[in-house]
Amino acid sequence: MGSDELALFLRSRRSALQPADVGLPLPLRRRTTGLRREDVADLAAMSRDYYRRLEQARIAPPSPQILDALARALRLSNDERDYLYRVADREPPPQPVRLSRIDPPLRQIVDAMGANPAQIMTVTGETLLQNAAAVALYGDHSLYTGDARKSIYRWFTDPSSRRMHPPEDHEEEGRAQVANLRARSANGNDTGADRLIGLLRARSAEFEQMWQEQKVALCRSGTKTMVHPAFGAMDLQVQILAAESVGQLAVLFTAAGDNVERLRALTVSAPTEHSASGRS
Repeated sequence: MGSDELALFLRSRRSALQPADVGLPLPLRRRTTGLRREDVADLAAMSRDYYRRLEQARIAPPSPQILDALARALRLSNDERDYLYRVADREPPPQPVRLSRIDPPLRQIVDAMGANPAQIMTVTGETLLQNAAAVALYGDHSLYTGDARKSIYRWFTDPSSRRMHPPEDHEEEGRAQVANLRARSANGNDTGADRLIGLLRARSAEFEQMWQEQKVALCRSGTKTMVHPAFGAMDLQVQILAAESVGQLAVLFTAAGDNVERLRALTVSAPTEHSASGRS
């Protein structure tokens, strides 16, 4: 990605840490928000001048050993550490070529979900396959064409795409989608990721603001409140399984407690065939 992105990310993570987070005393007089450059350099056991040039994008990409030291000094999560490597142009050996067909193990998982909603998506949010329950919950994603085929594009350009989420969840959901896109797009498994990011930065001020926050976090599991127009609000557990080599994700929904019967009622009359997105 280049020195500029690396510099932005380092500055962002440095400003997010306080001295107490890394075991340093808080100076009596302090003008800097977060750690100072010298703090990071010392924690990473490197030259202060070298680190300063890294943050100014005035030096070639660092070695893996230096990246390891920076990741430790900045207390990066695993996702953030992977992203640091990729923006420093230190990608591991090339990823396997993405397959055009749906990953067979992921398809088997979707088939086994029965009346629970499940769908297969690309890392940039394009739906490749939905079971009947997912169509009943979300609607038929095969109807979308062009850039609107990607869920994150719809989220930031079409207000109606947010209707299934409570308004109070919109900001958190948007930030989660941006952090997830940043993490997954760095894997190089979706060749259209850079174009999508550029498009969203140009068309959505909200996306641009969140993108500049430099947050990196993969969405793997959690609870989402989904508001269906006929069945109301349901709290659903979401699990995301990744087939990294082909850049595909299985998104699985289950319910608990009072939500089980409503989810069953929602899906009981749904058709049994899968809905697979077509290509535009």
